[in-house]
Amino acid sequence: MSADATYLQLIELQVGGMTCSSCAARVEKKLNRLDGVLATVNFATETAHVRFPTHLSVDDLVRTVEATGYTAAPPAPPGEQAAAADDREPAEHALRRRLIANAVLSVPVFVLTMTPAIQFTYWQWVALALATPVVTWGAWPFHKAALVNARHATATMDTLISLGVTVAYAWSVYAMVFGHAGEPGMTMSMSLLAERGDATEHIYIEVAAALATFLTIGRYFEARAKRRAGSALRALLDMGAKDVTLVRDGAEVRVPVADLRVDDVFVVRPGEKIATDGVVVEGASAVDTSMITGESVPVEVGPGDHVVGATVNAGGRLLVRATRVGSDTQLAQMAKLVAEAQSGKAPIQRLADRISAVFVPAVILVALGTLALWLAVGVGSAFALTAAVAVLIIACPCALGLATPTALLVGTGRGAQIGILIKGPEVLESTRRIDTVVLDKTGTVTTGEMALVGSAPAGGLDADELVRLAGAVEYASEHPIARAIVAAAPQPLSAVTEFTALPGLGARGTVDGRRVLVGRPRLLADEGIEVPSVDPDGRTPVAVAVDGAYAGTLFVADTVKPTSAAAVAHLRALGLTPVLLTGDTEATARAVAAEVGIDEVIAEVLPADKVAVVERLQSEGRVVAMVGDGVNDAAALATADLGLAMGTGTDVAIEASDLTLVRGDLTAAPQAIRLSRATLGTIKGNLFWAFAYNTAAIPLAVFGLVTPVLAALAMALSSIAVVTNSLRLFRFDRRPAGRSPLAWRSVSARSDVQ
Repeated sequence: MSADATYLQLIELQVGGMTCSSCAARVEKKLNRLDGVLATVNFATETAHVRFPTHLSVDDLVRTVEATGYTAAPPAPPGEQAAAADDREPAEHALRRRLIANAVLSVPVFVLTMTPAIQFTYWQWVALALATPVVTWGAWPFHKAALVNARHATATMDTLISLGVTVAYAWSVYAMVFGHAGEPGMTMSMSLLAERGDATEHIYIEVAAALATFLTIGRYFEARAKRRAGSALRALLDMGAKDVTLVRDGAEVRVPVADLRVDDVFVVRPGEKIATDGVVVEGASAVDTSMITGESVPVEVGPGDHVVGATVNAGGRLLVRATRVGSDTQLAQMAKLVAEAQSGKAPIQRLADRISAVFVPAVILVALGTLALWLAVGVGSAFALTAAVAVLIIACPCALGLATPTALLVGTGRGAQIGILIKGPEVLESTRRIDTVVLDKTGTVTTGEMALVGSAPAGGLDADELVRLAGAVEYASEHPIARAIVAAAPQPLSAVTEFTALPGLGARGTVDGRRVLVGRPRLLADEGIEVPSVDPDGRTPVAVAVDGAYAGTLFVADTVKPTSAAAVAHLRALGLTPVLLTGDTEATARAVAAEVGIDEVIAEVLPADKVAVVERLQSEGRVVAMVGDGVNDAAALATADLGLAMGTGTDVAIEASDLTLVRGDLTAAPQAIRLSRATLGTIKGNLFWAFAYNTAAIPLAVFGLVTPVLAALAMALSSIAVVTNSLRLFRFDRRPAGRSPLAWRSVSARSDVQ
């Protein structure tokens, strides 16, 4: 790749014809040989994520893939992606038909071969007739792929399977035509071990038929699992509304969603999906956001509130002005993030890819060596041939190729279902290592909105009267503290006369004939009114005077989110140390920290200094995760080892993060970490068993301790086991750490799940 290559274009190609991770490695290698191209090919998603410079075109990339022996096509438009994903179903049905036919023909062959009592005269020729369609038509997908690979001077898993089936069948035909195996009265018995003797007295018809059948079973269940693993992304793509009712010139017109433009006003009736992201301009309702956030409780909305496309209007009629359409909507961005995460590769997968690239040629050499070794020892061609075929079959690296991508597919898909977006597979490694979580206070731990949290009335007034008088004066002010007092005041508010705003200090006015002064304690002191000392305990004091005399103090604070304390407890249960980071005063920060259970507080930090705080913690040897939501958090999110952005925050913060928490609920942070760790644990468990299987099985086959039939069965079961283990991630729920149903994962991955 040239040093001056400029990556101005990015595309995700749909790659067809890949049957194993070796295929993906070969396509990836070919693409990366193009000048300036950086490609990642994912076998499970059948996609190639390609960055390429301006001097190349998409057609150049497609031709390169096709020259490798596979098909390639640009991605379908967003609206057609869900339908395109469903195109896998006909291929799955074709595999199912092939599997049924193979099984129907193979079972009689297997029974005849293994049961001497029913072996009638010339039974072997009947078995050969039944097995021939299985070996030819039934195993044709393997033969076809092997031929394509041979034309390009390469070998993949299909090469091993095709060789195994062909050798077993061809030798059986040879033994029956030119040897003694076709003579009348010939009998066979079941044996779990390779037999010694003259190979022309033995036939391997049941081996050829069983190989084709068992491996088709494995291929079928792989196809089913891959389709199910991608179901979350397809559900996201298909979630949006298809039509929308626009308001044009006072009339309502039903049009396709594709015709919707920014600033168009559209109607959302009760029970309908909201067509796109927008702002409510008229009406009030409850909106079911569960498909976006994972939360089942509807959200109340009214004029001025933002709504998200694909959520459901569960209440009254709404008029909404579109703010984002098409690929800019939150739903489209979620689908894009999930797709990018699923098409990427975790660092741990690179090792498996490198092994798969050289594994198949090495296995062919081992099989030839096994055949030569046993022939040289003089144990007979039957034993030598059986051992060599068993090596070819049992060494197929199916499980190795499926270990990482299937877990990644399911993990990221499940995250999308519960409102957690994992931006890339490399994020999984980060979640395993973090030990400290820095929490921005405003908007993350707290709501970011001021509220009246207490009062200290004096001068004979009760608390309600104190709030009523102060609220009436503050009604004309737009200050957040004023709005908090007004919201808590009894309604309706009394009229105010002689109102005067005192910028930076407070306000004054006359309410029901009484002169009221509201503001900082210093304001009252400047008026000669004595204000007693009151401990604010981290809250903001607002002093009130009525008719020239001190009437009491109101306390306002940024309220803590109801779930923040539970979220901090969950983070601690994961072995993480929470740190509260804020620009507020030390007293305010300590009060919030005490309420949610945080011991370490870093207060009075300017927005520009948040990065320095994260870097200081990292210099102390900590691995830091940062949770934030504002523009001023973006740099710190990018600097941290793991950045988690609240989905209710700014686009800048979300772009800078590694994980996006769609809900504005801090409990999503420990859930995201647990899901990421569970996904990484599943990948590690899958790779452990895949490596262990091949490491243990190949020597057994070399020494003739495994027959080809058992090898085929074991290989198919290993792939099914890996895929099934990955599918268990769909059962991940949002219960506190240590109580997840995934906590019973394999020993090799347990430390990453608990």
